[in-house]
Amino acid sequence: MTAQPKNRPTLPPGIYGITAEKFSLGRGNVAVAEAMIAGGVTTIQYREKRPDKSHRQMLDECRRIRDLTRAAGVLFIVNDYAEIALLAEADGVHVGQDDLPVPELRRLLGPEKIIGLSTHLPEQAREAVALGADYIGVGPIFATQTKADVVDPVGFAYLEHVARHSPLPFAAIGGIKEGNIAEVVKRGAKSVCLVTEIVGAADIAAKVRQLRTYLKA
Repeated sequence: MTAQPKNRPTLPPGIYGITAEKFSLGRGNVAVAEAMIAGGVTTIQYREKRPDKSHRQMLDECRRIRDLTRAAGVLFIVNDYAEIALLAEADGVHVGQDDLPVPELRRLLGPEKIIGLSTHLPEQAREAVALGADYIGVGPIFATQTKADVVDPVGFAYLEHVARHSPLPFAAIGGIKEGNIAEVVKRGAKSVCLVTEIVGAADIAAKVRQLRTYLKA
């Protein structure tokens, strides 16, 4: 694994928030991101699955979220859309196993952007290192309904494997709620992704602050 450039960001520990407008109780992605930041997330991923939202609208949202995250010192990742990440000056991109390959993304994004890759198996975690990913998503830990093409839950066995063996930073994701986050942290996760638990909360900032207490514990 080659040395990471000094000016490329790294995945920080903490609460990793992901936008999901479908579950946000009518609130827009920018307002949700602002509330997440107020609560103390360390990473925000812009994930947009609405087919009726244009790329121009997504770019506008990402630029506004970029301003918020830059001012707060929060890592800002765009899911899938490398061109939007570049135009919005995001910190990087997160992709799945069937999206653009990590080496091709590196050619497109350059050396200063962080690239995350979703993984579900030990072989994928090992391959992520060889491909040059900067961090990996580990999951789904539990069943989740936020994505239509989600794979079966991987449970704690894969999470524990990655915590013991992977040299890359990782974020646990998939069906994580306040009621089970302590078990996820207990098994080695230092960065934890939550979607509906955060965006569907009546008070997003308060929910994030509460979730952070489990990581501190």
